[in-house]
Amino acid sequence: MLFFISMVGIKLIKIPDILLYILLGLALSFVIKESKVIEVAGEIGLILLFFILGMKFPVNRLVSNSSRVWKGGLLDVILGVFVTALISSLFGLDWISSLIVGGIVYATSSSITAKLLEDENRSENKESEFMHLILVFEDLIAPILVTVLIGLSGNGMTITDFLLILLKISILAGIAVFFAKIVFKKAESILQEINQEDIFIVLITGIALTYAGVATMLGLSEVIGAFLAGVMLSEFTKKDKIEKAALPVRNIFLPFFFLNFGLHITLTSDIPHLGLLVVLILWSLIHKLVVGFIGGQWYGLSKRDSLNAGLSLTQRGEFSVIIAALASGDLKVFSNTYILVIAVIGTISFQFAPRMKNLIVDKVKEKTG
Repeated sequence: MLFFISMVGIKLIKIPDILLYILLGLALSFVIKESKVIEVAGEIGLILLFFILGMKFPVNRLVSNSSRVWKGGLLDVILGVFVTALISSLFGLDWISSLIVGGIVYATSSSITAKLLEDENRSENKESEFMHLILVFEDLIAPILVTVLIGLSGNGMTITDFLLILLKISILAGIAVFFAKIVFKKAESILQEINQEDIFIVLITGIALTYAGVATMLGLSEVIGAFLAGVMLSEFTKKDKIEKAALPVRNIFLPFFFLNFGLHITLTSDIPHLGLLVVLILWSLIHKLVVGFIGGQWYGLSKRDSLNAGLSLTQRGEFSVIIAALASGDLKVFSNTYILVIAVIGTISFQFAPRMKNLIVDKVKEKTG
């Protein structure tokens, strides 16, 4: 079925297979309420997606570039969480519900964006590095945000819990750097001597899944663990051998992540807070456009590349679903509707971003020229 959907998307209606997988999951949700097999398969694909991404960021490059992206990341938090919460409160939501909505609106979908960058052959574009680092920044902030929202929702949270999350992230990153610079660097010659392809695939996949599992055990996102596992192996001189081992496994399992994403979206014929929904969809586009355009220039991109980044960051996804689980009643239905709509709009916006960028630039030139 996934193969058929992919071929329909590519050959007939020319829309990304990701979007079709999500819609297929939504359709199947009326028959299948939950599937552990699909969920686990999807998690494996997601982990390997970010493992391969992490391999593109050696430690020195990651540290130097992170110092340039933090201002854009902070702007993203302010606009995504706090301004969204203010807008929601103006529509009559209480402050806890408003913050939950802010959390849902905040994070770009790392999985959808990373996959689209690859599918559209934009991974080597100037703005892609900035976009990847914004996604990593969000994936570091999101688990902290989830913990805060759980505490505010009544399950209890102290300043100690908050500091503990920061400590866990620091320890996880520190271990990854230690392995990258010392352990795997010394073991590189041994790993390169492994000629049995099946054994090497098991080894590489095992490293990615194990470190993602460690992150999950610490109460963090598996995405962080997978990305840092990739960073561990980023110092290898022959990274193509590792990527060659991980890529087929990722390609097999990743479609199940988006299928599972669609399975967990719940919709009803009556959409609550319709006015707020329309406003937040428009604000979501503006929010990421501002982050990409201003944050991209802070990072060192040109205005054209920054605009391209802003138009390509609008899709929300996995963390929005996680935070939406904290909502109940009408707010949960509202959240699910928002996530589905913005995922569709964001995916389309990504595809047309280069053309929209050129159109906007040409219009500005006409008015100023």
